[in-house]
Amino acid sequence: MQKQNKLASFEEAVLPHVDAAYNLAHWLTRNDTDAEDVVQESYLRAFKFFGGFRGENGRSWLLAIVRNTCYTWMQRNRSPELMVSVDDELPELESTDLNPEELLVQKANTLVVRRALEELPVEFREVLVLRELEGMSYRDIASITDLPLGTVMSRLGRGRKRLQLALINHRDAEVLN
Repeated sequence: MQKQNKLASFEEAVLPHVDAAYNLAHWLTRNDTDAEDVVQESYLRAFKFFGGFRGENGRSWLLAIVRNTCYTWMQRNRSPELMVSVDDELPELESTDLNPEELLVQKANTLVVRRALEELPVEFREVLVLRELEGMSYRDIASITDLPLGTVMSRLGRGRKRLQLALINHRDAEVLN
């Protein structure tokens, strides 16, 4: 009977977050098949270690496992990707507030945004995905990534700046073509 209770508790706390788990894995690995494998491995790990789950936020707990599983997978398969420095100097950008027409064009062109996000180093991509796509709080992101809150805020700022630069570069490349 205890085994059934564990399974029921696991299903209730963790299974509803499979979409968020896949979304994070997909953005970190940038590959559908790899993301599916990572999510499957993450759920196996989550079930194995469910005894250590203390009933806190199941989504944050699972996404931390997904993140760690992704990094383990990438270390085995893509180690150079994890070697990017997060302290690269970026040029200062002038304010380039978009007018409504530009905003509409930008929203319509989600493929460009996806490409720009995929080009970001993984440490920036993960915090942006967790914040902007998954709507996680800064504290939850800090918990998931095992980073200090200030580092999360810094990476979000730098990641947003890099994303803005990438979008500008994509826009400029389109103009030239």
